[in-house]
Amino acid sequence: MSSVASGPYDALLLLSFGGPDGPEDVMPFLENVTRGRGIPPERLLGVAEHYHHFGGVSPINAQNRALIEAVRSELDRRGIDLPIYWGNRNWTPYVEETVTRMAADGVRRALAVPTSAYSSYSACRQYWEDIARGRAAAGDHAPEIDRVRHYFNHPGFVEANADGLRAALALVPPGSRVVCTAHSIPLEMAESSGPQPPGFHDRECEIRQNPGSHTHDHGLYGRELRETAALVTAAVDRTLEWDLVWQSRSGPPSVPWLEPDVNDHLRSLAADGVPGVVVAPIGFVSDHIEVLWDLDTEAAQTAASVDLPFARAATAGTHPAFVSMVAELLLERTDSSFPARALGPMGPSHDVCPAFCCPTPGRR
Repeated sequence: MSSVASGPYDALLLLSFGGPDGPEDVMPFLENVTRGRGIPPERLLGVAEHYHHFGGVSPINAQNRALIEAVRSELDRRGIDLPIYWGNRNWTPYVEETVTRMAADGVRRALAVPTSAYSSYSACRQYWEDIARGRAAAGDHAPEIDRVRHYFNHPGFVEANADGLRAALALVPPGSRVVCTAHSIPLEMAESSGPQPPGFHDRECEIRQNPGSHTHDHGLYGRELRETAALVTAAVDRTLEWDLVWQSRSGPPSVPWLEPDVNDHLRSLAADGVPGVVVAPIGFVSDHIEVLWDLDTEAAQTAASVDLPFARAATAGTHPAFVSMVAELLLERTDSSFPARALGPMGPSHDVCPAFCCPTPGRR
C-alpha cells in the first residue's frame, strides 16, 4: 500500500490521566492527583484501597498500551506512517517527559488524542494545560501540539458503546433500565463547561429520557453526555428507557457535585420495581479503576443488596470502531476532503477551544 501523507503532523500523542504501576506508587500517585485540593489523608487512604484491591496496579496503563498498539495497526492498515507517543498528567510517562522526548526525536507538530470524549475543565482545558507544561519542559525546540475535537458523538464512539450495551442487555431481564454513568464533577465546573453551541435545543433527548429524570443542562458537559446516551441507546433499541447519573465523586461534602449518585439511583429503581439494570459507563473510554471498582464492585454490590439484576456494559476500549475513529480524527485534520463525521443534532465539535472555554474552577 502506498503511504498516505500525514499532512502537517509528524506524530500522534495519546494524553491520559495516568495510574500507579505497583503498590508503592499508589499514595504518591493519589497525592499527585489531589495536590492543592485539600483532600483529607484518610480519604486518600480509602481510595488507595481500591487500587490495592487490584494489586496496586491501575488497569489504565495496560489499556493505553493496548490502544496505542491497536491504533498503530489501524494507521499501518491505512498506510499512515506516524509515530505514536504517550504522556500522562499524574504518573509516568509524564507529559513533560514525553514532549521532551518528542522534541529530541525531531517532532515538530503533533496531534494530541485525549482519553476523554467530553467538555469540562478536567476533561478538556486541563489537557491543554498539560500540553503547555510539556512544551515548557521541552524548551525552545518543543513541538507545536494541536488536539482532536471532542468525539462524544462520533459514529465510532457511539458504535463501540452500543455494542457493549447490546451485549450487557442480553444478561438481564426484558424491560431492564439503562443507567448511563459519567464522572461526577463539581457543579460549578459543569455549569461553566463550554462554549455552548448557539441555538442548540436537546428536546429530542429530553423526550426520550425517562420522565421525571434529572434533565438540567449542567453546561456543555451534561449536554454532550445526554446526547451520547441518546445516540447509544437508540443505536440498540429506540424504545429503551435510560437515565444519566453520576459516579466517583471525590470532593468535600461542602462542595456541590453533580447528582444523583449511581448507587442512590439503583436503590430508587429497585424501589420502583424495575426488573433489572444495565449500567453503561459512557463517560469513560476504558475499563479503568473507576469502572472496575466504582461500578463492578460497589454498584454491583448495591444492586445485589436490593435484589436488582445487574450487568455492566463494556467501554469503548480497543473496539475496532473506536480505534478507526482515532484514525478518522487525524484524517479530518489533514485531508480537506475527509468528512468530520458526527451523529445527532449537536454536530461535530469545535477544533480549537476559545479562550473562555471550560475555565479553571473558581475563575469564572
